[in-house]
Amino acid sequence: MSKKILVLAGDYVEDYEIMVPFQMLVMLGYVVDVVCPDKKAGDTIKTAIHDFEGDQTYSEKPGHNFAINYDFDKVNTADYIGLYVPGGRSPEYLRLNARVIAIVKEFDAAKKPISSICHGPQLLATADVIKGKKCTAYPAVMPDVKVACGTWTESNATLTDAIVDGNLVTAAAWPAHPALISAFVKLLGAEIKI
Repeated sequence: MSKKILVLAGDYVEDYEIMVPFQMLVMLGYVVDVVCPDKKAGDTIKTAIHDFEGDQTYSEKPGHNFAINYDFDKVNTADYIGLYVPGGRSPEYLRLNARVIAIVKEFDAAKKPISSICHGPQLLATADVIKGKKCTAYPAVMPDVKVACGTWTESNATLTDAIVDGNLVTAAAWPAHPALISAFVKLLGAEIKI
């Protein structure tokens, strides 16, 4: 069986939310293909570092360049066992791409695990895959979740929880990586021993 995971990302994806899960999933033995519309393997996307510094919302600083390792135009969802959607600013414009939305819908229709964090649920809302499901996201995404008929579930005050509902696992921000990735790989069929 395939151990391939697809990641949908674009410029100004949140730095930690692409880099850390990418490394965690590769460490666990998964092949992780990161794609971006209009980009091919070897192209890069810019990341942004979002931090919680006591302001009304996160602060944003320049991050790193992240190398795309697969061609967006070659994506066949049948080749993958799961989908990961990181946050940052990229989901707000990636959701305008019809193929991106079709990819999300194909994963959901096949009941394959989908993991999303921060602003990533904007893609899930646009693809109409959170209807009737419990999920969370960065608090500013709550209206998107509610308009898409998802059931908003508060994450804890430290933003370290993940919410699982069927094939969907979501989290509010990068402090939840341990819970999010652990729940995601369990949905993928991995056995986590602590």
